[in-house]
Amino acid sequence: MDTNDIPSHIGLHGNPDGREPLDDEAGATAGLLPPVRRGRGRRPTAQVRQDILSAAGRLLLAEGMSGFTIERVAALAGASKMSIYKWWPSRGALALDGYFTTVESALAFPDSGDIEANLSTQLAAFVRLVRDTSAGRVIAELIGQAQTDSALAAAYSEKYSSPRRALAVQALERAQARGQIRTDIDPEVVVDQLWGACYHRLLLPDQPLTDEFAQALVHNLLHGVAVGSNRRARRPSTPGAGASAAG
Repeated sequence: MDTNDIPSHIGLHGNPDGREPLDDEAGATAGLLPPVRRGRGRRPTAQVRQDILSAAGRLLLAEGMSGFTIERVAALAGASKMSIYKWWPSRGALALDGYFTTVESALAFPDSGDIEANLSTQLAAFVRLVRDTSAGRVIAELIGQAQTDSALAAAYSEKYSSPRRALAVQALERAQARGQIRTDIDPEVVVDQLWGACYHRLLLPDQPLTDEFAQALVHNLLHGVAVGSNRRARRPSTPGAGASAAG
């Protein structure tokens, strides 16, 4: 793949900024990451919050949940633990917010008016992010821990999965309004068919997660796999969609 497609703040299987670890002169982060550089004077509240999110994302992508603590994020951000707990009720909530803030630009949904092109572009971006950067290891770890950590599971749904699904559903609904997708199709199921398949290969890697796989998913879904698939078939009942995040 073209590594230029990956935002510069997400390193390739390493530190999120793509650099070798630098020593923290204060020793607060065990010599892994440099703290946020602060100017003179008191920072505005919005800047403190952004510095915390930036530090959380950097630490999470560098070390995963095993090295992610409120204390280390506070040290990196030059903020107090009290400030962190004012905005985030738990370690998991902060981790998810930090992760999403860091990867958000790489997972933007394009809206060119061509649903096939839009889905292909976004799904390929997601595949490259989780395959070629430390983001894949981190999200797999978060999903795994969420199975036994109810607070983390709630944070994952609130901070990441549900918002990502909503973006994908909205894109599909716009395509339905444009007449590009049948109106009797449930967008929630389409989300699971596309991104759910990618998460399956990420978490159970018996088959590779490739650009070609992502492209085939979109093509097969929109053009069908059955002989004579252009015929309108009776839609099966779908009592409940899954919980795959869209990217």
